[in-house]
Amino acid sequence: MSEFLEKEAIVSTDFQGQRVDVVVAKLFPDFSRSQLSQWLKEGVITLNQRAYKPKDKVYGGEQVILRVMLDDAPGDRHLAEEIPLDIVFEDDSLLIINKPAGLVVHPGAGNPQHTLVNALLHHDASLHHIPRAGIVHRLDKDTTGLLMVAKTLTTHTSLIRQMQARDIQRRYQTLVYGHVISGDTLETFYGRHPRNRLKMAVCSQGKEAVTEYTVRKQYDYFTLLDIKLLTGRTHQIRVHMAHINHPVVGDQLYGGRVRFPAGSTDLLRQVLQQFKRQALHACYLSFKHPVTQQQLTFTVPLPDDFQSLLTALDDYFD
Repeated sequence: MSEFLEKEAIVSTDFQGQRVDVVVAKLFPDFSRSQLSQWLKEGVITLNQRAYKPKDKVYGGEQVILRVMLDDAPGDRHLAEEIPLDIVFEDDSLLIINKPAGLVVHPGAGNPQHTLVNALLHHDASLHHIPRAGIVHRLDKDTTGLLMVAKTLTTHTSLIRQMQARDIQRRYQTLVYGHVISGDTLETFYGRHPRNRLKMAVCSQGKEAVTEYTVRKQYDYFTLLDIKLLTGRTHQIRVHMAHINHPVVGDQLYGGRVRFPAGSTDLLRQVLQQFKRQALHACYLSFKHPVTQQQLTFTVPLPDDFQSLLTALDDYFD
């Protein structure tokens, strides 16, 4: 069902000389600056009944009017599909999902349907009104675990701001090749790989990427790590682990071929060969509820295939 949104405000003279998108973000804090900038470009936000560009300046005293039909939001471009969801938590403001391996989060080239977005739109049609059907952060197709989904624009904006301020704690478990002696913090520049556009890479310049890791369990040829993300770049954990020569087990994009310990049993070789995704699981999520201000913390156990892999290693190395 469509929802028409209309808001009005007057620009204070204190804002004189500031950019329109900056001022509008202060006047309508329930919405993200990127969403408001898009609405400015579309002309659904006017100042004194005239369209402005985001970079234009205000003088003070202008009447700002926002009029938008919310089912013009990005989620409306996608179809609802009946795909099962493992819902960890839900209230009127947000959803917490435990994503399985093999489920793409957003529709895109090569995956126009059968994604988490399609599943969410079937679960709650009102998510059509929210950018990206409310999804605040991504997990790769074959990474499992916890994902936040906002059910209102206010919640979406709040969670994104918490993410930008690094107030949301996200922790992972991953199994990597090699014997990692101790934990560390990786701080690098980050960007698109210079030759392979499907990959990301540590670069000499670019965006900041920060990953903390500690050792949970050591095997002779593998190490189970606890990971804490301070930034959320595409493929960040996978790239950082490969950068320090400890690629994630099963990562065919960054880890190369399957590696076997010397003297591996047939059973261990079979288990490693059959694990055809990155051994990476988003196990912990903690943040402040945008409405109640209560600190929410969620944990989910390793999925069966990841746990079976660890059991095989326990049997082999213990």
